[in-house]
Amino acid sequence: MWRAGRAALACEVCQSLVKHSSGVQRNVPLQKLHLVSRSIYRSHHPALKLQRPQLRTSFQQFSSLTNLSLHKLKLSPTKYGYQPRRNFWPARLAARLLKLRYIILGSAVGGGYTAKKTFDEWKDMIPDLSDYKWIVPDFIWEIDEYIDLEKIRKALPSSEDLANFAPDLDKIAESLSLLKDFFTAGPKLVSEVIEASEPLLLLGTPGETAFRATDHGSESDKHYRKVSDKEKIDQLQEELLHTQLKYQRILERLEKENKELRKLVLQKDDKGIHHRKLKKSLIDMYSEVLDVLSDYDASYNTQDHLPRVVVVGDQSAGKTSVLEMIAQARIFPRGSGEMMTRSPVKVTLSEGPHHVALFKDSSREFDLTKEEDLAALRHEIELRMRKNVKEGCTVSPETISLNVKGPGLQRMVLVDLPGVINTVTSGMAPDTKETIFSISKAYMQNPNAIILCIQDGSVDAERSIVTDLVSQMDPHGRRTIFVLTKVDLAEKNVASPSRIQQIIEGKLFPMKALGYFAVVTGKGNSSESIEAIREYEEEFFQNSKLLKTSMLKAHQVTTRNLSLAVSDCFWKMVRESVEQQADSFKATRFNLETEWKNNYPRLRELDRNELFEKAKNEILDEVISLSQVTPKHWEEILQQSLWERVSTHVIENIYLPAAQTMNSGTFNTTVDIKLKQWTDKQLPNKAVEVAWETLQDEFSRFMTEPKGKEHDDIFDKLKEAVKEESIKRHKWNDFAEDSLRVIQHNALEDRSISDKQQWDAAIYFMEEALQGRLKDTENAIENMIGPDWKKRWIYWKNRTQEQCVHNETKNELEKMLKVNDEHPAYLASDEITTVRKNLESRGVEVDPSLIKDTWHQVYRRHFLKTALNHCNLCRRGFYYYQRHFIDSELECNDVVLFWRIQRMLAITANTLRQQLTNTEVRRLEKNVKEVLEDFAEDGEKKVKLLTGKRVQLAEDLKKVREIQEKLDAFIEALHQEK
Repeated sequence: MWRAGRAALACEVCQSLVKHSSGVQRNVPLQKLHLVSRSIYRSHHPALKLQRPQLRTSFQQFSSLTNLSLHKLKLSPTKYGYQPRRNFWPARLAARLLKLRYIILGSAVGGGYTAKKTFDEWKDMIPDLSDYKWIVPDFIWEIDEYIDLEKIRKALPSSEDLANFAPDLDKIAESLSLLKDFFTAGPKLVSEVIEASEPLLLLGTPGETAFRATDHGSESDKHYRKVSDKEKIDQLQEELLHTQLKYQRILERLEKENKELRKLVLQKDDKGIHHRKLKKSLIDMYSEVLDVLSDYDASYNTQDHLPRVVVVGDQSAGKTSVLEMIAQARIFPRGSGEMMTRSPVKVTLSEGPHHVALFKDSSREFDLTKEEDLAALRHEIELRMRKNVKEGCTVSPETISLNVKGPGLQRMVLVDLPGVINTVTSGMAPDTKETIFSISKAYMQNPNAIILCIQDGSVDAERSIVTDLVSQMDPHGRRTIFVLTKVDLAEKNVASPSRIQQIIEGKLFPMKALGYFAVVTGKGNSSESIEAIREYEEEFFQNSKLLKTSMLKAHQVTTRNLSLAVSDCFWKMVRESVEQQADSFKATRFNLETEWKNNYPRLRELDRNELFEKAKNEILDEVISLSQVTPKHWEEILQQSLWERVSTHVIENIYLPAAQTMNSGTFNTTVDIKLKQWTDKQLPNKAVEVAWETLQDEFSRFMTEPKGKEHDDIFDKLKEAVKEESIKRHKWNDFAEDSLRVIQHNALEDRSISDKQQWDAAIYFMEEALQGRLKDTENAIENMIGPDWKKRWIYWKNRTQEQCVHNETKNELEKMLKVNDEHPAYLASDEITTVRKNLESRGVEVDPSLIKDTWHQVYRRHFLKTALNHCNLCRRGFYYYQRHFIDSELECNDVVLFWRIQRMLAITANTLRQQLTNTEVRRLEKNVKEVLEDFAEDGEKKVKLLTGKRVQLAEDLKKVREIQEKLDAFIEALHQEK
């Protein structure tokens, strides 16, 4: 269009010239001719020599005709001569104008080529950012799911509205017409245009300009060749280093901006702005798989086949510092020269809006931007480590699982292992060194584990222990990344910097590695912040000779580059191995399900936790059954148990001593005194013991009672343990004895029998008690004297010599009682001598102590038989009792005593029953619940109490299914991310 416009202007100028020249005569003076005509005339008349008009000194040069000045140019005065007739001057004028067009066109082409060449040079200087596509947030690629582009398109202005912003073509045409009038204004104006264009001819073509620049460049090249080769190399290296650092700063600035943007996006997601459920991140899903695998049975040896980054190194080599730089927080306990990592710590790094940390088994979040939360987190990690370490050990293989989230964190799973030591120092267990080696080998022998080998650069490489261990586990270095820490100290202390280069290149160690990195972990001050360490690290490498002398490459330094490389390697390893592991779990699941169907076809697959919940419900139901026991049943068993406990004391210590008295007044006095002493000291405590034992017996009966076909013997050990622990924790109310003492004392003081029924009941109770004692006494005598003649003849048994002596003594004592029925309870010394002499006369040698022991049983039987006969006589004595035995030889004070005992037992049983049903059963139920809750939180206790092939098979099935489901979900999410 520009060329067509210029041609049209030239044609109009020619037409104008033709019109003006149609009436020109030969004798027209030269000064009246047009400027262009005069130039044509001079070209045909060389004899006529005119001087070139000199331009004013204030004349300005322009690059195009459109920028010519509009003021008229003044020409120098010239002399003119005769001019002949001209016939072809329009063609010559057109040729001159066309030549001017080609000059301008050539200048434009040359300038365009130069601009293109400059653009290509700038483009080559820009680094390839295709490897940093991850910087772009994921939501950008899914933005069409959340933003309605159709609404945006409709909201944009229409083509008619956009036309209002376009330039007015009519005004442009009007401007062009004015330009046309300018060129057609007259011969004088055209001559001025040509005079103004002559400076452009003097400038030359673009090619000439380029040659001039080349000439100047050749002069600078000659000057540059004078510089020595060494200075050239130094200058180029300096420029390269500055360029790398410049791009590194640009990259860091972009990462920081991206970090802030992602933080804002994640915060908006947290607030529910997009009204969508956030998907769990890939790294969180993968970490859950590893957590489930860590609890899985180790005999399958499957949990060690999934990738994770294993951080190993010598003690105090800087492992923890490197991990903290990657996590961007000081999260681990620190100590100068002391072993701080006592158990493996699995750290899952993921991206989130806030920089927080939390444990797998806890809901508390630690804000890593606050120093008090950081201190609390370090303290919690140290407590968990000490808790995992068993008594007598220094380190533990149990893993602590920690999740760290924050904006800009690289997604990966790292395991910080205890530092490898060479010597066991004082205070350590003797097997500490071997235990650390076994833990490290257990993690590194995983064929898919990435080994992050940390080496202290400030010490001699020959003192390293971990490099030999790593070279054994990964001899080809296909999954090992070597990291040299404390490079600042190494550069300061090492005499030969090339030694550091040899370490980085792996020439000083037998191990091979996938990559080599050098980092700085601070100045050795534990109070340094992560930002301060990072700034110090960047400043050090910017001024370090290691980079300036090309011993290290820019991508081999700083923990930032290390973090990127480890993350890339980790995810590459995950993608290559995770599907294979999922297939192996599918096969394992099929085998386990087949085994269950063959062995337990009619049972549900209940794992240990589900079985525990089922047993828990059964136990609680049985405890509740205690509240369904009738009051009558409680009182009967309490009264019977209490009498069995106190009957011996009542008969031996109260009734028998009182019955030896000669009159009723002394009998009642003795009974009252002994009952009062008994009530104050022993009876309430005995009653509470009986009640507690009764409650235990009933609870045990409900717990162990068979349930028929529904009974599952797999719960027996658990129920027994719950019963024992609940009984151990239960304690009867302390105030029960005091209230019970008052009630029992009042009951024993009452002597008024109201009716004949109570009297008969007391006699029956007395007879039953005495008959029981008489039976026990006869059994004791039988054991003392041996079998009688019937048993000797029927069962062919004989008496021993001692039994024969006891038998002769018994016969002699019975003769004495037949002579005196009212003989007192004790033998006199002369009576003992008489008995012994009578026995000796028959050839039986006896000891006085044997005579006393035999007398005790013989007199006891005689007394009980006499008391039973007296009890039969008192059956008709209620009438005399009502008259207080006045005018009667019958005295039944012993019946009153047993009535008082019987009534006391009934009242005590009723009181204990109320305490049981109202208080103690509920407290026992509470204790059972607490025990069950404690057992539920104690995994070792559940494993110990719920055992068997059925339980283990159900556990394996549950774990395998959970792992497979999580792996499948992770693989699906991994494919979606691709």
